[in-house]
Amino acid sequence: MTPRRIERRIASGRLHPVWRGVYAVGRPQLGRHGRWMAAVLACGPGAALSHGSAAALWGFGKERSGLIDISVPSTRRGRREGIRVRRRTGAALGEVVVHDCIPLTSPVRTLIDQATELESMGQLERAVNEADKLDLVRADALHTSLDDYGGQPGVARLRKLLDPLSFRLSDSELERRMRSLARTAGLPMPETKVWVNGYEVDFFWPVLRIIVEADGLRYHRTASQQKRALERDQTHLAAGLWPLRFSHWQITYDSAHVEEVLRKTMARARDAV
Repeated sequence: MTPRRIERRIASGRLHPVWRGVYAVGRPQLGRHGRWMAAVLACGPGAALSHGSAAALWGFGKERSGLIDISVPSTRRGRREGIRVRRRTGAALGEVVVHDCIPLTSPVRTLIDQATELESMGQLERAVNEADKLDLVRADALHTSLDDYGGQPGVARLRKLLDPLSFRLSDSELERRMRSLARTAGLPMPETKVWVNGYEVDFFWPVLRIIVEADGLRYHRTASQQKRALERDQTHLAAGLWPLRFSHWQITYDSAHVEEVLRKTMARARDAV
């Protein structure tokens, strides 16, 4: 389309300038997705939504300062009002996908980028949890995939967050850890890997009728897995047992909480015997 034809359409209200070379058709107002797409187009071929803007589009973050984050090839120059231009290497831009018709960085790359900018580990953890909840990135798979990004900005911080969340004890290590916690809480030694009410349970105190299950991210993350876990607990509860469920993280890194819950449950179980 020639400049003259563009000018005529602007004059008639059919085109509305957004950025140089980018126009809204029919009306000047653009929604959030429209501005994201316009910003990508304004930054030229190879550009993609990234960082906070990509996180917002994926659904696990938000933009900062009202600016749109766009990643472009490192050789690209120029600025655009309202756009925060990020000059990137080919590796980062090699992970561009299309979502809602908008080019943007992949969920994994977006989380790595967010790890370089979010102020607190709590904010980063919320982003990872939301991405996992949306089935965009599995937390345990994310931990493994970081091996492919060694040394890149954001990876060390993200790994620091994920190490305790995805770490899973072996059955023997978990058994030793739980036996130690039970002993400190004043409980006798539990039976392990026994069948109760048609289910194999991790730990069982038959006299006190207490059951403890240890959950890991890998085996208790989907809706169907969570449903089965709830059905197990409900069956045990209906049979007059005391089912408790702890995460591997709690058993490994928050032993004081586990011991306190075991101690209180033991006291109530003894009163009920």
